[in-house]
Amino acid sequence: MATLELEIVTAERQIYSDTVNAVVADGIEGQLGILPHHAPLITMLKPGELLIRKDSEETFMAITGGFLEVRPEKVIILADACERSEEIDMERAEAAKRRAEERLKAHIPEIDLLRAEAALRRSMIRIKVAERRRRKTTPQY
Repeated sequence: MATLELEIVTAERQIYSDTVNAVVADGIEGQLGILPHHAPLITMLKPGELLIRKDSEETFMAITGGFLEVRPEKVIILADACERSEEIDMERAEAAKRRAEERLKAHIPEIDLLRAEAALRRSMIRIKVAERRRRKTTPQY
């Protein structure tokens, strides 16, 4: 099966570097599926899930935005922030979601609604990615 190199980097560290079969990300104009030999492109990423397929395994990450560049045989993601599903603290993500929901319900003029909405979206993405990991590791009876 054909492969491509994937590198995910934030300002703090390199998150991921490996050979993969496919990458699925949320671009600003819709979801992108990147396979080997994809046409070169550069696009902005919006907050969402990032799916990495390597052989028969799927890895999910929460990404808060950034840029994706497709080169021949390589994909580079420069992420604002990116967390692997196993790095997500579910309690912290749920607490952030509750805080954002409370701020939005309060209708207090001093609260920046755009920031509260963005915080709510980020926390919901983190919870969704963490729940995928939980479902994957929970035995099915």
